[in-house]
Amino acid sequence: MSCEGFMLRLNARKNDKKRNAKYRIPEEVTYVRNLSYGPDPKYHTLDLCYPRDAEDDLPVIISVHGGGYVYGSSSVYQFYCADLAKRGFLVVNFNYRLAPKHRFPAPLEDLSRVTDWILSHQYAYPFDTENVFLVGDSAGAQIASNYAAIYANEEYRSLFGFEKPEITIRAVALCCGFYDLKGRMNVKGIIRDYLGKHPEKYGEKLNVLDHIREGYPPTYLFTSHGDFLIAECEPMADLLKERGIECVDEVYGDEKTGHVFHVDIEGPYAARANDDVTAFFRQHLQKK
Repeated sequence: MSCEGFMLRLNARKNDKKRNAKYRIPEEVTYVRNLSYGPDPKYHTLDLCYPRDAEDDLPVIISVHGGGYVYGSSSVYQFYCADLAKRGFLVVNFNYRLAPKHRFPAPLEDLSRVTDWILSHQYAYPFDTENVFLVGDSAGAQIASNYAAIYANEEYRSLFGFEKPEITIRAVALCCGFYDLKGRMNVKGIIRDYLGKHPEKYGEKLNVLDHIREGYPPTYLFTSHGDFLIAECEPMADLLKERGIECVDEVYGDEKTGHVFHVDIEGPYAARANDDVTAFFRQHLQKK
């Protein structure tokens, strides 16, 4: 692991523990933990959370956690996901295999497994498989945007050997991410942890942006004025709009509003951002 990756793990673990110590799962949310969705007993687990009084199937949010590809877990994101669930969604909070032990495209393979698991368990839990949404932040935003391109583009999907899942992804929300994976393939540090020493071996798979075409889901793209990746937001928004894809882009807060601010659910701008994201998702629900 790179020094950058090691320090990210160390500092993020400390900061997340401090932030989450003040939160509890709301009583009005049912929270189901540690369901297996694949063969790896360490990483292939997911949690589900949804309103306790739900009587009908619920629109689904799949949350792709951040952490620079080397860090993060369902435990870290449990309170954020439960907060989204309060807004009337069934939220899937899943773990995926982390770098550097597991490199690209491991998180994409795991996300594909999660969509298959949802479909196979649609009668065990209140899933509305016709109304599925993706949300991701930081590295999770890159993974979610990458998977959305795979989902929407048959030619690109064939490079990975994936089958298109029999669920319908209506929209995605991407927060504080970067999106040009190919443009960073020669960067050292965390990107090298994810792609390895010879990223050129992945070829066209890394060319995510060129494979964003018609059919890519409507996108809510957001960041904050204090996010160190803020410069990545506008080019992605411009690309989506130029290609005729519905995109809302929003910058929240001020210079003190930092990276992945929305996960600190009682922070000054988190509720507004999370309300805006779920309102965007509701606009794209397919009503029955």
